[in-house]
Amino acid sequence: MALIGLVRVSTDKQNTQRQHDALDPICWKVFEEKISGKLATDDRPDLLNALSYIRDGDLLTVQEVDRLGRNLLEGLIVLNDLFQRGIGVKVLEGIAAGEHTERSFILDLALALAEDRRRDIVRKTKNGLETARKQGKVGGRRPVVDDDKRAAILARRRRGESIRTIAAGVKVSVGVVHKTLKPAEGNPTDQPGLID
Repeated sequence: MALIGLVRVSTDKQNTQRQHDALDPICWKVFEEKISGKLATDDRPDLLNALSYIRDGDLLTVQEVDRLGRNLLEGLIVLNDLFQRGIGVKVLEGIAAGEHTERSFILDLALALAEDRRRDIVRKTKNGLETARKQGKVGGRRPVVDDDKRAAILARRRRGESIRTIAAGVKVSVGVVHKTLKPAEGNPTDQPGLID
């Protein structure tokens, strides 16, 4: 019997080190995916690779059950698929900690709680942003374009440079150039020959 690890985070910007610290010392092999746990199994290539690698008697090992999926239905589908193939799941932390070879109330509950926790985080984030907006604050990332970059973009455009040339020269994306030019000249795509 081998432990095959699955590390999952939702985005490239999230750190996987804590999960690796838990799984790497005990697992034969660890698969990592940076993708939403709300996606269907077939849309998660690294999970599919892990499932293809696992043999009878092996255990798919996760730090917490919500690494299988933050969506109750998809988590249950993954678990059912594993159990039908004779593959058990080892959960290291949380209320479902332990080895599982079939569905149980505690696994279902752990997945339901994970989905509820995610929904609560989304709700609190939306409420916090709305409260900040009412107080005149704007949440989110800082703007990519400061006053100097905006001036450079507008000056280059006045000289007739294309959007792609401006983007490369100012070191921003084409979309950022479009967004910066839009208030200044209407829709920049209306000017033929200046897009390429």
